[in-house]
Amino acid sequence: MTWLVPIGIHAEAQNAFDHFLADLERRLADPQQGRAELCRDVLAEVMYGRPYAQLLADAPMAALNLDPRNVTFEAEYYMATDQEKFARVKPLLWLWKNLDLTPFGQNPVTGIALRRVLAGHIFKKVGRNFKCWQNVEFSVGYNMEVGDDVVIHRHVLLDDIGGIELHDDASVSDYVNIYSHTHSVLDGPDVTLRRTVIGRGARITYHSTVLAGSVVSDDGMLATHALLRGDIPPHGIAMGVPARVTRFKLRPEGQEYEVEASRHPRVPDRKANPQFPDPTPGQTRAPEAAPAAAQTPTPVGAAASLGTADEG
Repeated sequence: MTWLVPIGIHAEAQNAFDHFLADLERRLADPQQGRAELCRDVLAEVMYGRPYAQLLADAPMAALNLDPRNVTFEAEYYMATDQEKFARVKPLLWLWKNLDLTPFGQNPVTGIALRRVLAGHIFKKVGRNFKCWQNVEFSVGYNMEVGDDVVIHRHVLLDDIGGIELHDDASVSDYVNIYSHTHSVLDGPDVTLRRTVIGRGARITYHSTVLAGSVVSDDGMLATHALLRGDIPPHGIAMGVPARVTRFKLRPEGQEYEVEASRHPRVPDRKANPQFPDPTPGQTRAPEAAPAAAQTPTPVGAAASLGTADEG
């Protein structure tokens, strides 16, 4: 059952939008269609209302930046990126990113439908009824595996370079960050890729962060502003920094799980930089407690304020 109400627009506008998206889908399915040319042509039409050739003659700086062959992405500079796979999806990521900045992308009627079309040609897998709101970023896109009825809200970062799975009915709220790679504390170029899994019906709520390799089980939940660097069991609710499971949802017993962190098969970690081929060892230590004699005495009259701060 949904809590959303149905909303319609004028039939003439809906027909025009449907025709545009159907034509885009047809061109994307054509193996003879160059994706870079498709990207620049669509952006010229939607953003400037004229053919690309005319825009190039009238405003070359605007036109040249619409062609993905004239721009670079952060992911292209990384050793972990599969350059062949990324070359195939780069024009569609550029189209996605730029249309999000236009009325076409900001309008849910057109923007959500457009992203659903593009996801089918970018992601490793995408299920039915994918709903993605505006201003969502991917690191490479081709390592996204998305199930049915998944919802991603605004301003989300999905760092899928090591692989991200979003299972059926998963929900990712506004301003969430989900990562699939880590850096060594001592050597930044020592990068490890770890698949991150968000289970069926799981909810990753506002402004929270999921670190690489975490597994959120079916029906799990990560609370607002929490930082997850591990797993959440089925129905668990994790809160805090770092996040810890403090509650469980009241659900019937005996359910079957698609993703259960304690038993979920783990994809082996991969090293992204051949200069650091071995697993990264522990590289930190806990701070040492100061000797009692060296501790600074508490000034008279300050005890009450210090006690309040400690209790908070």
